Amino acid sequence: MTKGGNATLIGAFVVGGLALVLAAVIIAGGGKVFARKERAVMHFSGSIYGLQVGAPVVFRGVRLGSVTSIGLVYDAPSDTFSIPVMAELESRAIRGLGRDTDRASTPALNTLLAKGLKAQLAMQNLLTGQLYVDLDLRPDKPSPLQGADSDHIEIPTTPTPIQSLKNQLDGMDFRRLLDDISTIATSARELVAGPQLKKALDDLTEITGSARRITARLDQRLPAVTDAAQTAMVGASRAFDRLDTAADRVDGTAQRLGVAADRASALLADDSRIVRAVQTAAEELSRAATGLRQQTADDAPLMQNTGRAMQDVSRAARAVRELADLLDRDPQSLLRGRPARADEAAAPAARSSEARP
Repeated sequence: MTKGGNATLIGAFVVGGLALVLAAVIIAGGGKVFARKERAVMHFSGSIYGLQVGAPVVFRGVRLGSVTSIGLVYDAPSDTFSIPVMAELESRAIRGLGRDTDRASTPALNTLLAKGLKAQLAMQNLLTGQLYVDLDLRPDKPSPLQGADSDHIEIPTTPTPIQSLKNQLDGMDFRRLLDDISTIATSARELVAGPQLKKALDDLTEITGSARRITARLDQRLPAVTDAAQTAMVGASRAFDRLDTAADRVDGTAQRLGVAADRASALLADDSRIVRAVQTAAEELSRAATGLRQQTADDAPLMQNTGRAMQDVSRAARAVRELADLLDRDPQSLLRGRPARADEAAAPAARSSEARP
């Protein structure tokens, strides 16, 4: 083989080797070597110990990229430190959010940021303490943006629950808390050792004994009270039954009275027969009373005749009385007759003269 043929063969082997290496890199990268990447920055305020360059950036368990650099920035006006973490994310990893055109594409991160995308550190390995960046939609957790790097898309960050707890613990004054606990313990010790607690316990014991005695008395009297209450309940039930019956009777009586009142109203109407008959009777009684008043006047013939009749009756009674006296004195005079006297002979002439009008 000539010298030129050897060079061609060597060049072909070199090109083939480079092609194999490039293919191996593409395969090892999962076909994402030439994928379009988006650069993002995340500013953390707390410790990120355990987060390394190359750590994964995950959205709900799906890896979107990795951490490319970690820095440290001091802010003199606020006297605080900020840790910017740079990451490269695949723009087409989440389908349906990015809108591709022929010339440009709309980043998917902008859509996720509008929905409340936040970054948070999470534990990757408990044994080694390695961390990773966890992305998720957390719209209820506000987080201000730093806005220092305009070349990268900034993703807001939120502290982890452990960091939040640590911040709360850092803001607590444990010395003052321990002093307060010591003061409370001293007050409790004085209260336990003082006479007030002993007196309260004695009073409580006495109250407990009184309550026990009252309970025993109630246990003794409770059956009688229960029987009396049951009897009262039975009596009340019977009384209610009687009241119901009486109410029914009263209702019936009221209905009958209503009917009778209606009938009485009908009978006592101005054009009813009874009213006309009563009016006629009243008129007749009035006329009879007028006639009776006229007949019983002093100058009425009836009264004059009645006076004379009374006088005759009086004289007859006097004659009967005299006859009885005569028979009492002389019973034989009934057979012989009584001798006439001068006053008795003049009596018939007087009676005849009085009888003439």
